[in-house]
Amino acid sequence: MQPDPFKRLEARTLVVRQSNIDTDQIIPARFLTTTTREGLGANAFYDWRYTADDQPKNASPFPVAGAGDRQVLVAGPNFGCGSSREHAPWALLDYGFRAVVSSDIADIFKSNSLKNGLLPVEVDAETHAALLERPGVAIAIDLEECTLTTEDGIEASFTVEPFARRCLLDGVDPLGHILAHDAQITAYEAAA
Repeated sequence: MQPDPFKRLEARTLVVRQSNIDTDQIIPARFLTTTTREGLGANAFYDWRYTADDQPKNASPFPVAGAGDRQVLVAGPNFGCGSSREHAPWALLDYGFRAVVSSDIADIFKSNSLKNGLLPVEVDAETHAALLERPGVAIAIDLEECTLTTEDGIEASFTVEPFARRCLLDGVDPLGHILAHDAQITAYEAAA
């Protein structure tokens, strides 16, 4: 399944201030019995959203029905730490998020996200602190310009590894990028 092209996202934020949110919190291990992406969103942040007897928690910051218009998760530092499970970005995407913003995003989680169409955005500490104080703010993330702006005047730039950025803009994963050049590869091999 190829990701949707990501050029510009206009949405609202869902804020979780907690630091060190690991991949087992994003998608608990007991739900890792599938190798497909579909349906994982129902279990994203499951233990934050539901009680031990599977009843919705009233105090959860995560809506039971999914992200809705809050497609940008603003989280505390060291987001996505822990194991390297690719299911974590799959679950966030299936839940409805298109981007995660933090001052620090774990490297393996960041790599898995970029390969699957979820944009990890690392911003400076001042911008991060301001975003944490504005839950629900309207935000625009422009991947072509690598900028983040909010309705109330926050502006920041961010960087994305160039190949991953190209894949996101084109709506392909790394394999899809290679397959898009199949004709040139075949011609080169035929000439060799």
